[in-house]
Amino acid sequence: MEPLDHLEHLDKELVDELAQVARETVRDELREQTRKQRRTAMLYGASGAVALYAGGALALALGLALATGLPGWAAALITAAILGVIAYVLRGMARPSHPHATAYPPMPSEPPRRPDADPEGPHHRA
Repeated sequence: MEPLDHLEHLDKELVDELAQVARETVRDELREQTRKQRRTAMLYGASGAVALYAGGALALALGLALATGLPGWAAALITAAILGVIAYVLRGMARPSHPHATAYPPMPSEPPRRPDADPEGPHHRA
């Protein structure tokens, strides 16, 4: 038995303990980040729901304002048409300007050729 054999056992214990501490630290950090992101997501969702109700109330107010001079069905039809136009414009603003535009350039189907390369392809000696 060599004099350093007993240190291998200590090294293994130290490595195991450090790995455990690192795992716990990472787990706690991820838990905290998840908690913050969950809260943010809930606030965004609540904001969207309230905005949806606000938009519905605005559409109702527009329809009622139009209904003072028009029949109810005509006011509702005009309100629906206005909302449809707004939705169409917003969808157009969200789409890229070029129909084939992508976030990344398309991958070429074959690798680019060098200018000095033989156009017939590589030749192998037999």
